[in-house]
Formats: sequence, structure tokens, C-alpha cells
Amino acid sequence: MAPAFVINGELAGGKSATANNGGRLASVYSEVQTSRIDHELPLPSVLKGSFKIVDGPPSSAAGNPGEIAKLFPCLFGQPSASLVPCDGPISSEKKLKIGVVLSGGQAPGGHNVICGIFDYLQDRAKGSTLYGFRGGPAGVMKCKYVELTSEYIYPYRNQGGFDMICSGRDKIETPEQFKQAEETARKLDLDGLVVIGGDDSNTNACLLAENFRSKNMKTRVMGCPKTIDGDLKSKEVPTSFGFDTACKIYAEMIGNVMVDARSTGKYYHFVRLMGRAASHITLECALQTHPNITIIGEEVYAKKLTLKNVTDYMVDIICKRAELGYNYGVILIPEGLIDFIPEVQQLIAELNEILAHEVVDEGGLWKKKLTDQSLMLFEFLPQAIQEQLMLERDPHGNVQVAKIETEKMLIQMVETELEKRKHEGTYNAQFKGQSHFFGYEGRCGLPTNFDANYCYALGYAAGALLHDGKSGLISSVGNLAAPVSEWTVGGTALTSLMDVERRHGKFKPVIKKAMVELEGAPFKKFASMRDEWAIKNRYISPGPIQFIGPASDAVNHTLLLELGA
Repeated sequence: MAPAFVINGELAGGKSATANNGGRLASVYSEVQTSRIDHELPLPSVLKGSFKIVDGPPSSAAGNPGEIAKLFPCLFGQPSASLVPCDGPISSEKKLKIGVVLSGGQAPGGHNVICGIFDYLQDRAKGSTLYGFRGGPAGVMKCKYVELTSEYIYPYRNQGGFDMICSGRDKIETPEQFKQAEETARKLDLDGLVVIGGDDSNTNACLLAENFRSKNMKTRVMGCPKTIDGDLKSKEVPTSFGFDTACKIYAEMIGNVMVDARSTGKYYHFVRLMGRAASHITLECALQTHPNITIIGEEVYAKKLTLKNVTDYMVDIICKRAELGYNYGVILIPEGLIDFIPEVQQLIAELNEILAHEVVDEGGLWKKKLTDQSLMLFEFLPQAIQEQLMLERDPHGNVQVAKIETEKMLIQMVETELEKRKHEGTYNAQFKGQSHFFGYEGRCGLPTNFDANYCYALGYAAGALLHDGKSGLISSVGNLAAPVSEWTVGGTALTSLMDVERRHGKFKPVIKKAMVELEGAPFKKFASMRDEWAIKNRYISPGPIQFIGPASDAVNHTLLLELGA
């Protein structure tokens, strides 16, 4: 058995550090953690034997191909690649030096991507070296790294978190930062760099690949799709890793709350779920648990609903349930709901402008600067939310939308409307709201079997693609509704996922977030059942994630429905 202790300190320039208390001590792992370390991961059949990499047709872009071609003259149009079985030697004499970096927020399975890269090098390119850049892209720029060995990575196999090398939210985007990345790549003589991240991080990876190619550097860059939000996906990249695990963690907690609600019979639980833009997590958790009310941000936006519309929708259902004797329930709300309501965005924009130039007086004279619509909305909001909008500012003086506790705001708004209906004689029950935010709890859990297997395959594939000299691709594993042995493996051109946005008078490349599609199979299934869930208690309590047994290999509803399985 490999050594149990792993150094996890601040390492720079490849120099070793002394053991410290920041590392993982496998000897104190729980029985479940220990059993997961030695859990053997299956590989797609194509990765078990000899394979060759076959290029597809030239690629284009998700939007504005002309502008993308200008921004990526070296990479635009390059084909995606597929791994197919062939006859020939399994390993190569060519030794590689590969770097790997974790970028952005944590997602379950990230360690297994690194393990997949490491094992590929051990299996197929013996004598190769894998460097882990510490603290995210800043580690690349500052050349802070650690050489990853079998002993180092052992306690992290199949474990949650990003603490093997830690992550960060820095971006490599200025000329000076690109120069720093070039210096690091040359200093370590890197053949390749794997960027594990979401849409922004993979956009950055593509820019880095373009920069290295334009300088005729040998360093290739490969992306891997990471985000619990589930908004980095396409036809070729069916899902981002971490979504499956996070949703199952949240679904367990929602199920527990549902049983509590039914047991006491007197609380409405308002649950805000992580997902700063797309509502995929909220939709998936609804499909797994059957709450009474679920708000999907994309539907709110498409129907141009106001905050009062959303409140009235909730209150109407609460009143109907009260007539049936149900004074309890569970309501799911996406974290990014505020961003989908145009009137709220308009109010925030006006407040930002006013507060940048005006002193807020107790008499409220500043309110005269608001438009009539924004003033009406501001007065409609609960007092606590009004104060939050006025006082919670970022360093630039803007409203910190992310800090608005939407679930608490909606509880207060529902209470106000119910009191109004009591006076009108249309509601005569008792309402008690409980607020919850399920977010960070889901980012670093032990990855499900699906995420563990998927991440391992993504990492192994990234190693294979770099070994073949590919660059500017994102590791892609498909046919995910089938057994792991039947999964397909390849790489998708990052430029094919790109569009542009106009920022500061210039076109900037972006990988567009994949939002909930109202015509998609997951939403349609939800929409077909939500009226029944609203009135009847069809609660499902999924329980904790299983690693063995009949439910251990279950795949999330969203992915299965999108794949037509």
C-alpha cells in the first residue's frame, strides 16, 4: 500500500516542502473513504487496448464563425478527434512532461481527472512526468507546482474536493500573464497542459492554446468539462462532471426536508439551490424528489414574469393546498432567479447609477430618481431586502446580487400576500416558512460512481490526445447511458463551442452557457408532472449516494432524458 500522508503545502518552483498539517492523512479516513481509494475504476473498451486517433471534418463555431476565425487564426476550423481501436503497440517510448491545473469552483470528481492523466502516463508513456499547478491558473503564471507521484495522489483517488493541488479563479488574459505562462511552459519543458474547468476556464484554455501555437511552442493545451451547474455541455460534450454528484447530494437533503415537512405538517421549506446562471440543478432535483413548487429561471424569463407573478403563483398553490388540509410543502428556487427577472435587473441598474452619485437620505428623496416601474417594485419588496439592496455593495459600489437571499425574500413576499388574502377572506390557514440554501455542501462530496468513472475517462482521454499532439480540444466522453465499456472517447474543438460577446467595444470569445431548454426533454417531463406534485404529495426521498448495490450506477434524469435513454 502506498504511503498514507500527502504533502499539501505551498510549493514553488518544484522544490519539496516539509510535511504539514494541510495534507491528507488516509489513516484517519472513514471506512467509506478508505474503500473508495482502492475502488478499481473501469475504462471504456477503446482505452484498454491499442487505439488510433481519427480526425473528423473541419469544425465551425457555435455562433459568429467569422469573428471566431479572426480571434483564433491558428486553431479555428480544426477537426474534433475520435479514438478508435487498432492493431499496434499499446505503449510508446516517447516520454511526456504534462501540467494540470484546476480552475474555478470545486466539483466532485476533479481528483479522478488528475488520476486518469497520471495513469495514462504510467500505462502508455512510462517515465513521463506530471506536474500539478497549485492554486489554479495563478500557479501556472507564478510557476508554483508539485510533481505528482503515485504516493502523492494515492489518498485522493475517488475522493471529493480539489485539495490535491487546490484551485483558483485567476485568468490568464493580459499580455503579461500570457508571457508568464509561456515562461513556465518553457522552464518545465511542458509537452502539454490540461485545464480542468467550466466555460470561462475552457475559453481561457483555448486562448492559451492559440497563444502557444502562434509562438510555435511545443506545449499543447487540453480542456476538461467541469461544473456542478451543468451549463457546460453540447452534443459532443454531453455533461460536465460534478453535476451528477452535486444533484444527488442536494436531492438527499431535499428528501429529508420533505419527510420533515410531512411529519410536522406546518412548515413550507423554501430551498435555494446553487446554480448562478442556469437552473439545471433545480430542475434535476425536482425530477429526483417531486417538490410542490419549482421555479425555473429560464421559464420566468421566457414568460416575462414579474416578481409579483412568481409570488402569486406560489401563493395560489399554497391556498389550494390549505383547502385540502395541507399547510406544508417544499419549494425549490434556483440561485440565479433574480437574474432572470428583467424588472429586477432594471431596478438594480438604476440603483447602481443613483448610489454612485447620490447620498441616500432618510427622507427618501433619492427615490424620485427611480423610474415609476422601478419605484413600484422597490416599494413592493420586503423592508429587509430593500436594506440589503441599499447597503450590500461590492468594491465598485454595485449591488451584490449574489448575496440577496432569494428564498428569504420570497418567504416575506408570500407572507405579505397571504395576509392580504386573509383580509379578503380567501385564505384562513397558518403559514410558516423555513429557508435553506444548499450550495457548498454539494461541491466536494465523494463522487458518485458515474462521476468517478466519467472523470477518470476524461483524464485518460486528455492524456491520449496530448500524447498525439492535439491542442485546443476539450476531452469528450460520450454514449454515457450505456455501460462504461461502451463509452466513446475523443476530443471536441473548443472553437466549435465558441461565440462572441461585445465587451468594452471589442469582441470577446466565450463558450456560451447551456441553459435549460424549455423544449428539451427534461423540462417537458417536469412540466407534465408539476401540477400533480403541487396538490398531491408525491415526495421522493432518494437517500444518500450509494456506491454498491442496485442504485449505485444510476445516472441523473437530465442526462438520460437528453440522451433519449
